[in-house]
Amino acid sequence: MTTIFAFVIVLGILIFFHELGHFLMAKINGVGVLKFSLGFGPAIIKKRIGETEYRISAIPLGGYVKMLGEDALEEDELSHIDNEKSFSAKSLKARSVIVAAGPVFNLLLAIVIYTVIAWWGIPSFPPVVGDLIDDSPAYKAGILAGDRIESIDGNPVELWEDISALLQNATPETRVEMTINREGELFTVHVSPVMTSDRNIFGEEIERPMIGITRGEETVIKRLGFFSGIGYGFGKTWQVIELTGIALKKMVDGTLDIKESLGGPILIAQVSGETFRAGMLPFFFMIAFVSINLALINILPIPVLDGGHLLFFLIEGITGKPIEGRPREIAQQIGLFLLILLMLFAFYNDLIRVFKGD
Repeated sequence: MTTIFAFVIVLGILIFFHELGHFLMAKINGVGVLKFSLGFGPAIIKKRIGETEYRISAIPLGGYVKMLGEDALEEDELSHIDNEKSFSAKSLKARSVIVAAGPVFNLLLAIVIYTVIAWWGIPSFPPVVGDLIDDSPAYKAGILAGDRIESIDGNPVELWEDISALLQNATPETRVEMTINREGELFTVHVSPVMTSDRNIFGEEIERPMIGITRGEETVIKRLGFFSGIGYGFGKTWQVIELTGIALKKMVDGTLDIKESLGGPILIAQVSGETFRAGMLPFFFMIAFVSINLALINILPIPVLDGGHLLFFLIEGITGKPIEGRPREIAQQIGLFLLILLMLFAFYNDLIRVFKGD
């Protein structure tokens, strides 16, 4: 029940912000919005304010914004709304802004979540040695458990993750100078890292420079200032976009096994439940991550997705003629077919994981 509850919350937040983007840009550009629904199916609660009916629907697995004249194949018979407020009657620029607003708002949601977390405080580990591997470079250099690493080659070390960042370009031929704080006494040691087999974030085997230390259990809360927190929000969002792009490229060229890498609704539900039980911080980190991926998926140039509509608008801008009638219908059918195939494959991967107990 916790997993289902968490999954519904995640979907509700993500879909609400996505559709809110479409809704606000439609209103700003003078398009008549007929419905703004959180969920699908029959309405549980609904209220009309002006031209728009706001509703919470029975099936909490999505949501939608219905605009006047959004679908050129439909005829809106609504006498209370001026036809000049039709989506199809607006300029190409206005329509593009309205469609793009959904993915953009998902990215903004991630930026806001990461920024607020940075202001609230990010749990981190201080650069204090917890344990050492016998006969490792750090062991041979005289480093002990409980030592605090103050600097590496003159660069200050504030958090544990700074150590690997400062050692990433080191080689066994490198003599790294480290300033150690042992119970208030500062001294310098020189360490030559060894290359050790490890796995990166994509599960690929790589060689990393290691000195043979592990972190302690103590944690600290790192709070960022107003502007540095905003910078963290943008930086973290870009980092996830970049990593997702790299992962997609690796899946296309076969470096990553798509069966191991692609997940669907069941995986999202599982992770929602796990992070919800772990606490609000990991839960909202997960929401930000999924929100970014939702934005990237929606921007793909596949008809029926926002990116597909933007592709139609691009062609219209180049040719001066909108794609209508049979060609648009065929393109949407192909796009829907591809999207269903992708969802079925992701769902299949989820089921395999469940049966394997992964």
